[in-house]
Amino acid sequence: MDKVLQKLTGVQKNIPLKEYTTYKIGGSAKYFFVAKNKESLIKALETSKEFKLPVFILGGGSNILVSDKGFKGLVIKIDIKDVAFYENGVIVGAGTNLTKLAHLTAEKGFSGLEWSAGIPCATIGGAIYGHAQAFGIEISDSVKSVEALDLKTFKIGNFSKKQCRFSVKNSMFKKSKKFAIVSVILELQKKDKNEIKKLIKEFLAYRKNGHPMAFPSAGSTFVNPQTKIKNKKLLVKFPELNEYNRKGTISSGYLIAKCGLAGKKIGKAQISEKHANFIINLGGAKAKDVLSLINLAKKKVKKTFGVNLETEVQFVGF
Repeated sequence: MDKVLQKLTGVQKNIPLKEYTTYKIGGSAKYFFVAKNKESLIKALETSKEFKLPVFILGGGSNILVSDKGFKGLVIKIDIKDVAFYENGVIVGAGTNLTKLAHLTAEKGFSGLEWSAGIPCATIGGAIYGHAQAFGIEISDSVKSVEALDLKTFKIGNFSKKQCRFSVKNSMFKKSKKFAIVSVILELQKKDKNEIKKLIKEFLAYRKNGHPMAFPSAGSTFVNPQTKIKNKKLLVKFPELNEYNRKGTISSGYLIAKCGLAGKKIGKAQISEKHANFIINLGGAKAKDVLSLINLAKKKVKKTFGVNLETEVQFVGF
C-alpha cells in the first residue's frame, strides 16, 4: 500500500484539480488533502516533509491556472471555516468563502466587505494572500492581523497589517510562499444592515452586468498597471488614456481590448468580449490554451502601448 496513504488519514490520490478551481482546468494532484483545522494542516505538512513531497496550498481555487499535467506532489486545501464575532469585527478561518462572509457580516450589522460579494469562490485566506481589491477598496482596509503557519518549521505566527506588507494584488505571503494562512482578524464598522445589504446588491449587479459570469474563469487575469502613458501619439489615438493617466492606474482590460484581442480564441479558451481582462473557459479548454492567450495579450500590449502586463493569476504545476 502507498506509504503516504498509510501515514496521512484522509489523503486522496490522483484527484482532478479542475474540480477545485474556478477555471475548471487542470490535471490531477498526486496527493490531495483537505485541512479542516490547524492540527490536520500541520500533520499534512509533516507528512510532505517526511516523503519529500512538493506542497501547494489551495484556497477557493480562484486566481490559479493548473497545468494540464497536474501537480506531482501534495495539494492541501485549506477548509478552516471558524467564524467568531467580537466587538469590533470578526475572527475568521482562512477557508471561509468571501461572499458568504460578506453576507454574514451584513447580518450582524458590520460594514467593510460589501465590495467582495460575488468574487468567484474566493476565500478570505486567498483574499489576504493576493491582496484582493475592487471598486477602490482593498481587503487590507479591514485587516487587523493574520495568523499563519510556517511551512518549514510548522510554527504559528501572528502578523500585523504592517508586517503583511500589502501592495497592489500582493502581500508578504504571496511574495515569500513560506506560509499557510490559518485565520484573519478583521476590523469592521457598525452600520445599518439594510444599507449594507443594499450596497452588496449593487456590487453584485455590477459584476453580473460587467463581468463574464456565465463561463468559468480565474477572475482578473492581469494586475492593472500603475503607470502613465507619455507617448503623445498614443494619447491622441487613445484619448481615454488621459483619464487613466490622471488616476495613475490603467485598466488591463482596456489595453487588451484596444489591441483588438477581445473575443480572441485559442482552443476552447477566449479573451472575454464582455471584459477583456477575463480569459474564459468556453468548455473543455486546456491550460496551454489559456497560457497562449496570456502570452499573446502580454506581447500585444507591450508592442502597442509599451506596458508590461503582470499576471494576477498564479501558475501551478508548470
